[in-house]
Amino acid sequence: MPAVPWAAQNQGMRLRTRILAGLLSVCCFGILLVRLYVLQIRDHDFYAKRAAGQQLRDTVVPAPRGEIISADGAVLAASATCWTIRASPREMADEHVAMASAALAQLLELDEADLLEMLGDRASNDKLLRRRVGREMADAVRNWCAENGVGGILIQEDTKRYYPEGDFAASVLGFTNVDNAGMAGLELEYDALLTGQAGRVLTAKNAWGYDMPTRYGAYVDPVQGCTLHLTIDSNIQHFLENHLMFAVQEHHVSARAIGIVMDVNTGAILAISTKPDYDPNQPRVIVDEAERAAVDALEGEERRAALQLAQQTQWRNKAISDLYEPGSVFKLITCSAALDAGVITPQSTFVCGASYSVAGTHFHCANNKRHGLQTVAQAVQNSCNQSFIQIGQLLGKEAFCEYFEAFGLCTATGIDLPAEPKKSEFYTADRMGPVELASCAFGQSSKITPIQMITAVAAIVNGGRLMQPYVVESAADASGRELWRTEPTLRRQVISEEASAQMREMMELVVAGGSGRNAYVAGYRVGGKTGTSQKLDSEDEKARIASFIGVAPIDAPRIAVLIALDEPHSFATGGGALAAPVAAQIIDDTLQYLGVPKTYTPEEQQRLETSVPELAGWKTQAAAARLEEDGLAVRVIGEGERVLQQVPQAGRVLPRASTVLLYTEESGQQKTTEVPALAGQDVAGAKQALAAAGLNLDASGALASPNAVAVEQDIPPGESLPMGSVVRVRFYEVLVENDD
Repeated sequence: MPAVPWAAQNQGMRLRTRILAGLLSVCCFGILLVRLYVLQIRDHDFYAKRAAGQQLRDTVVPAPRGEIISADGAVLAASATCWTIRASPREMADEHVAMASAALAQLLELDEADLLEMLGDRASNDKLLRRRVGREMADAVRNWCAENGVGGILIQEDTKRYYPEGDFAASVLGFTNVDNAGMAGLELEYDALLTGQAGRVLTAKNAWGYDMPTRYGAYVDPVQGCTLHLTIDSNIQHFLENHLMFAVQEHHVSARAIGIVMDVNTGAILAISTKPDYDPNQPRVIVDEAERAAVDALEGEERRAALQLAQQTQWRNKAISDLYEPGSVFKLITCSAALDAGVITPQSTFVCGASYSVAGTHFHCANNKRHGLQTVAQAVQNSCNQSFIQIGQLLGKEAFCEYFEAFGLCTATGIDLPAEPKKSEFYTADRMGPVELASCAFGQSSKITPIQMITAVAAIVNGGRLMQPYVVESAADASGRELWRTEPTLRRQVISEEASAQMREMMELVVAGGSGRNAYVAGYRVGGKTGTSQKLDSEDEKARIASFIGVAPIDAPRIAVLIALDEPHSFATGGGALAAPVAAQIIDDTLQYLGVPKTYTPEEQQRLETSVPELAGWKTQAAAARLEEDGLAVRVIGEGERVLQQVPQAGRVLPRASTVLLYTEESGQQKTTEVPALAGQDVAGAKQALAAAGLNLDASGALASPNAVAVEQDIPPGESLPMGSVVRVRFYEVLVENDD
């Protein structure tokens, strides 16, 4: 083969090189096209987000929680704008660290050494300095950084929850944690609804992660959470809390007190409280000073456990979460069931003797009372255990358990508050023997919640309708548009209207002349039932729960009030002596607030109040005659012809038959007198003692009872008052022993 010239050979190599280069170029270009397709089309969203994450700082702007508003328009829970101060040590110049630590420690009220350590962490891009500060502090930090050219300090808009009324309605409102999430009460139950939609702030940053000197790339406004409008009226809530807290202090209630006010016709809760409770603005602070001191005296794990227990105790809404033995209040359930079943009538009779034997177990009435022969109405009035054992036997265990369930006492009521037990403690028919039926019939051996008890009693008096209890009336979005409204829900008809009417009559007898006489309210017809139950699971054998449920007006029921004092330490432990007076005050305040007019009996008319007229300048005889027309007595001091001064002053409201002093001489000085001690005296004795001192009596409480004695007076004994002044005295029918 002839040799190929070198030039031709070199030309072939160049051709092959060009072809190979062309192929490589095509391959590279193809790969580049595929890569561009992947980056710009197929995986566009992924890389766009990744790039934005590297180029933008995304800061969340928390949304304000929705407000919680009472039925009368009072704001009970709200949110306020605040600012959280953070630092990015990587963005702060080295020469500024020490200066910033010293200045910010003073402005933010922090420890300088701690700040120096945080700002000295040069690898960190985020350090929390102080959470949720006010505008004044945030502006001070912002101004100092601007004046001194210090970077790396971030002032982020935030929101914080606050409760304008402090500890008011705390057990129902609950509270939030540091992240503004609901932790108890309505804050927890409606957390998703109250939580708004967070906003966002996007700012540009450079390759090192530092903020670039530009304005926001974007700002998305946060959306406030929904607003809750409650059935709870702040005025009625105040009545309840004030009287309940006074009872806690007066009777040294060691395991807290419970109060509920319910609209019996709808199931709406008008007020609910457990006292003492806590301040939701500072929920982790132990309110009870003695308890706080005991916790602080401990150390380490022991202190941590004690602190947690004390906090959980004060947060607990006993009205919803605690099971208790209702005692004789439960007799209303047994009686209404037996009436509805037709096994008794109000005129049925039973005998109460020394004891009543059931399967070898002997049962007694409270304090070993022997009521003798009595009707059902009298048995309710006297709270007779033996009679109710016999009523339970006539009803039978199967029917008893059926009515127990029908009244909603087996399972949770479904009220829109958290931590309600799903199930009560009770005997089913297959586990109930004669002795268990006997004890259950008069209120022992079963444990239910206070909200279950008052819901059942509401059904007893409202015509037999078991209503669903609720505390939230409606919800509205951030624009004010109503999202939904709670309509009263009838769960079932439990007893007949006839049985309900019969029960109302018998409940009125309890207050008119039975164990509930301390619940008497002049001008209103009140019915109710007392209860005194032993805490069988307590180490203290003397531990009792004194309770009372009152309904008013009993002839046309509007409200039910439940009061339970858990472990009182006072002159008595009975519900009639301790809880009934509290309910009476709440009933009186609430019905007057709701505009329910008072209707007085002839006896009450004699005690009606009247306003003192303006008599200055009147002739003495004419002034005396005018006072007598108004049912007031008169005492003239001096020999003048005209009235120069009067005590009490014009406009003061006095009970009829009170005495007004008329001063008729310029030289006559207003005389003073010393207030006598009235505790333990009956109405007549207290009136006589005050009259002897030249003072007037304004009496309230169980005035219809011949055994009522003075237990409270608004002016302490020994204090000096102008003669003619009024001393307000409350009378209770005091029972030293348990009354039921």
